[in-house]
Amino acid sequence: MDNVKRQIGYVCPDTINGRITGRGVRAAILDTGAYPHPDFKGRVIGFADMQHGRCGLYDDSGHGTHVAGILAGDGKMSGGRYAGMAPGVELLIVKILDEKGEGNAMHILRGMEHVRKVNKKNKIALVNLSLGAGVGLDPVKENRITEAVEELCNCGITVVVSAGNYGLQSRKVSVPGTNEKVLTVGAYRRSGMGRYCSGTGRERICVWKPDIFAPGEGIVSCGYEAVNGESCFQRKEFFPYIRKSGASMATPVVTGALALAKSKYPELEGEELKRYLLKRCGRSLRVEQLLA
Repeated sequence: MDNVKRQIGYVCPDTINGRITGRGVRAAILDTGAYPHPDFKGRVIGFADMQHGRCGLYDDSGHGTHVAGILAGDGKMSGGRYAGMAPGVELLIVKILDEKGEGNAMHILRGMEHVRKVNKKNKIALVNLSLGAGVGLDPVKENRITEAVEELCNCGITVVVSAGNYGLQSRKVSVPGTNEKVLTVGAYRRSGMGRYCSGTGRERICVWKPDIFAPGEGIVSCGYEAVNGESCFQRKEFFPYIRKSGASMATPVVTGALALAKSKYPELEGEELKRYLLKRCGRSLRVEQLLA
């Protein structure tokens, strides 16, 4: 995370003195779940499992835990070295993907519906979707997912979605990152904006995706990884921090930055928060500009 923060201008007066940490902001992560990592202690406000219906917080993949660490880990187990973007954020964890990081439309839709229900009592400012549908998704299911994402946006929630990992040459962006209302995040490599990991392309007239790019290569964050083909949940093996790459990792970098902005400017929400980010940063995330 140190390298990521250097690339995006994270070090500024508000982050140096700890005045802005995302405290008071609630974000939902729809992913493979999350291991009860010490770096999230006391800040998980709820958990729902759309895959297996379990009650206790868990992650049988490691993907969701890594994403949560990038967004909101406090880095205590690393002496702060691997702290996430917004270590004061409260998290709603919704498991919609299985141990392989895969999920069907039903689980995704149920997860979004759960966020809408929770939002009525506990205001959710942000939703992180580090996922994208594969090629050949049924058009009916694609439309249902897109409509569900729009409903979240219409609730005043800023929805942040991965552009996917098709690569620049593919000219493809994953659903639901194609939706105009969501904030779609692409990943770039350490060498900078000249080398994208994510696809880019025009989805419709005047709509170009991704909206913004952030680092997505070799990010170290909270871990709980599978070993020798067995899930870590079965083996109960704990790896405090691991390294992953992809647009899935770039997405919570941006979600965390939005949480910082929301914490400083609480009147911003939904589309306003998205537009504020793009106005201040353009297509490359810069936290110092966001919090100026």
